[in-house]
Parts: sequence; structure tokens; C-alpha cells
Amino acid sequence: MPERVVSFQGQSFHKLRRSYQRRGALFKDPLFPASAQSLFFKREPPPGLSWRRPREICKDPRLFVDGISTRDLHQGSLGNCWMVAAISCLASEPSLWKKVIPDHVDQEWNPKRLDLYAGIFHFRFWRFGRWVDVVVDDRLPVSADGALLFCRSATPREFWSALLEKAYAKLNGCYEALEGGNTAEALIDFTGGVSEPLSLDREALSLHSDQRRALFQTLAKAHERKALITCFIRPAEGELVESVMECGLVRGHAYGITAVKKVLVPERPCTGRMSRLLMVRMRNPWGTTDWTGAWSHGSQQWQQITHTDKEKLGLPFLFEVRVKEEEVLICLQQEDRRMRRKNGDGENLPIGFEVLKVEVNRWSRVQSVVEQAASSVYMDSRSVTVRACFSPGRYVILPTTFLPGATGRFLLRLFSHSRMQLHELTEDLPAPSVFHCCLPQPSVVTTVHLRRVTGLSVPRQKGHFNKSNTFLTFCLNFYCLCLFILFPPLFLVVPDVYAVVRCENDTIRTRVFKAEGNPEFNLRTIFYRRYSNVHISIEVCLILIALHVTRARTHKESLCYIILSWALSNS
Repeated sequence: MPERVVSFQGQSFHKLRRSYQRRGALFKDPLFPASAQSLFFKREPPPGLSWRRPREICKDPRLFVDGISTRDLHQGSLGNCWMVAAISCLASEPSLWKKVIPDHVDQEWNPKRLDLYAGIFHFRFWRFGRWVDVVVDDRLPVSADGALLFCRSATPREFWSALLEKAYAKLNGCYEALEGGNTAEALIDFTGGVSEPLSLDREALSLHSDQRRALFQTLAKAHERKALITCFIRPAEGELVESVMECGLVRGHAYGITAVKKVLVPERPCTGRMSRLLMVRMRNPWGTTDWTGAWSHGSQQWQQITHTDKEKLGLPFLFEVRVKEEEVLICLQQEDRRMRRKNGDGENLPIGFEVLKVEVNRWSRVQSVVEQAASSVYMDSRSVTVRACFSPGRYVILPTTFLPGATGRFLLRLFSHSRMQLHELTEDLPAPSVFHCCLPQPSVVTTVHLRRVTGLSVPRQKGHFNKSNTFLTFCLNFYCLCLFILFPPLFLVVPDVYAVVRCENDTIRTRVFKAEGNPEFNLRTIFYRRYSNVHISIEVCLILIALHVTRARTHKESLCYIILSWALSNS
């Protein structure tokens, strides 16, 4: 299914470029003009600022010089390190940046056909379930000394990063709207993926080594699957943003993670024993300060690692664990309000959600809370994410705003290993059947919660019978005795059990469990009953698989299936 792409503010890149190529003129964007309104909404532009096209800045401009690299970027005089760090991560994965910079070969300058250059570029960003194509002209803000005012590449004649930043500024209203953002939001805009925050200030991480190893495994799996990972240091109370720590890291700045690696280092030189070191490599996109602590560039610790391991420290993410439970990543996202900051209305709504485990046959809205399976905290961020494990069953997600009466558009996404489908519950009652005109309306709503079965005890091998006095065990012993008499005395009984709940024309069956101990069905069902005098029946069915082995030289196996059921009824 092709991805949906819409033109931002109705501007079609290909139509505009063909039009200006025929006219032999350079494009001037009327919707994002080269003026102060495109720069700031609170402060005045710096003195001496001007707008210039790339050919007015250097002689031989290029969109890319020797490809695209994470080392291409410098932040400039705008407080948007969050976006620069996201772009730096984006540059590490070609399949992702080629979506953001479409037709990158076609958009490149052609020195042999300068007549085809129209001064127009386009970039794509993911917004609220669709890709938005943003058109910009090539006029860039330049300071009094002739240097680009904002984001720029390390190579003076390379302009992809400056033009990408301009398109992102246009999408958000102006350049100043990019100050003080969230790297996770930029990564969503650049990839269409989901962001999952991981807090490192939890006390458990500092006290328990197994918690640190679990965090490292999460990062390693994510990085191996080519996810984009960033990190930043949240300033504590009394600490200044952008203050440099003793180790060389900067508080409040965003860093891109470029490698996650496990290496072996000598524990003690005399013993020859090796220990595993868990390492995460970060990159500073603006490149003014470096890490100066252990394992920094040129430190003696690097002498402990073999040359082979040094070469492997450049590995380039998705979290999926599948056991009996299903791990699901749930992301609730609200419409971005950054573009409203120019009008003084750019604050996000505090949003969150609850996940309720409901009846397996529910298709209508939830009227009361049954069992909470997971929940998020309320946050005024653009997206709220929760990762949780769910046992088999049906669940309802309830997105809400913290403030009563506050409304807004939202996007709900689920990520899981197995295929899942989302359905919006819009009705308070199930849809009527095709014969609803001939049948009475439901008069009673009944929920059934089948928790477990107790008293099951099954013989596992020849000559072993149970002495329990329960009726279930008596029947099991009787059948096993018949098998023991009718067949040669070498058999093994492999028992399974399931339950069936019946009400009027509805039948709900549990999955099959091993009939050992007290099987936990934990089945919730709901019935909209037309006839209150018709009983609800619950059947517990036991499947015995008798494995018969002959005494011939070449052993042959035969299976005998016996299904026993006990029915209970309740009105």
C-alpha cells in the first residue's frame, strides 16, 4: 500500500519547478518569504542579517558533497540542538533520510545544465498519519560576516542540512518555533515511527546490575534493528542548561547514539581473566566539547581492547519479546501545536490513556471499569508511550485528556510482534441482527468471569490411579482403567482441558490448557440476553490422548482421543 503524501499549503513541487524553469526565473516562496516574519515572532533579527541564495554564498554549491554523513552538521545560533541531533541520527540510515529528502539525485545542482535550476527544493515530514511535502526556495538567512545564521554543514558548499532546516521551520511556522523542542518529536517527524522514552535516573539502575544489563540489551536490540536513538542530560534543580560537566558532556543538549557494543577487557593482567564491558557511543552534533572521562578519545583504557574489537565498535532498533504473553508498544499522539506559537497558542494538552481487559466477545463501548491492564501518566508532550505485556484476551484503550472538557485530535498506534487490528467502539449496544424486527430487544446484560477449574487430577502412566474422591477424578480413573484393560498395558495419558460458555445462540470457548493443577481460564464474556429465563451453561471439557505402544519389534504408535465434558448451568 503506497504511503500517502500531501502537499503542504497546496504547493506542488513539480508544478512549481516546471513553471519557473519555463520562465527562466528563480522561485521565491510567497508563503515563507525572506523576511523577519519567517525568522522570529518574539525577538528582532540580528543587525546585518541578509538572505542569500547558495550561489551567492559560494561558487560551486551542492546539495551533497561526498554523500551524507552524521558529521556534516553544525547547529548555528538557534537553540534547536534537539532537531540537529535528530537530523544527525537520520543521516546514519539511508533508507530513512531518502524519505525525508525525496528525489535527492534529481534535486542536486547540475553544473552542465544551470538553465534547469529554479531555486526550489522539497522535503517530506511525517505528520499525524501522513507524509507532508514541504516546498522551499533556496534563500537562506546569513549573518553580517557572510556565514549561514542557523544549521550548516561542515563543508561550506554543502546545503542539504540548511535547506532541510528551512523546510522544517516552514512546517512549524518560523525558525524561532524550533527553539526548545524534543528530539523524540523530531525523530517521529523524520521517520513516521514511534518514540519510546527510557529514564536513566531510576534508583534501580544504580543499585541493581541486572537492571543495567536489561537496559543495555534493550538498546543493543534496538540499535541492531537500525532504530534511531538519542539521549540528553536533564539539568537538576539549580543547574544551568548548556553548562559543561567535568566529564565534558553538556547539560540539556541532545546526543545521538552511534554504537552499542559489548567488549572484553582484562580483569587482572596477571590472571588472564576477561570481563565484559557494556559500552554506548554518543555523538555531539555541534562538536564543541568532547567526553573527557574513562574511554574518551586517547585514554589508556583503549589499550585493553584488541584491534579486532576496536574495528567492530561501529555497529549500527525495535523492541519485540514474544513468550506466552504479547509485548505491545502503545503510542498516543496529539496534533502538533508548535506552529501556533506565533499566535501565543502553542501549548500541548496533557494527555494519557488506560488499557482495560474486557470480555472476549465485547463489540460495544465500556460502561464500567472491569480490570485495568496498563495505564500511562498524563503528559503535555506530543506523544505518550507505554510498553506492556498482555495475556491473551481482548482489551480496550481509553485515550483521555487530563482536563475535563478539553478536546483535540489524536492518533493512536500499536506496535506488536503479531498482527493486531484496532476497531473503534462507537455503539453502546451490539448492532441488531438481520432479524431484529422479529426478535425482542435485549433486556438483560450478563457478564460471566470463568476464573479456574479445581480438582483435576489425571493419571500419567501405567498402574498409577488417583485416590481423590471428586467426581471428575472418578470418571478419569474409570476411563483410564478401561484403556488399561482393553489395550496392552503400555500407554500414556496426555490430558488437555478447555471450557465452553453458552447463552442463547452465543457460544464462547476458551483456549486449551494442560489439565494439571488448577488451570487458569480467566475468561470474561458478556451476553445481551433477550430471554432472561434461558439458562447460561458452562461446560468443562477434558481431552484424553491415550498413546498406545505395541510390543512389536518395530514400534507403532496409535492415538486414542476421548473427550469428557461436565456441564454446569446457571440462570
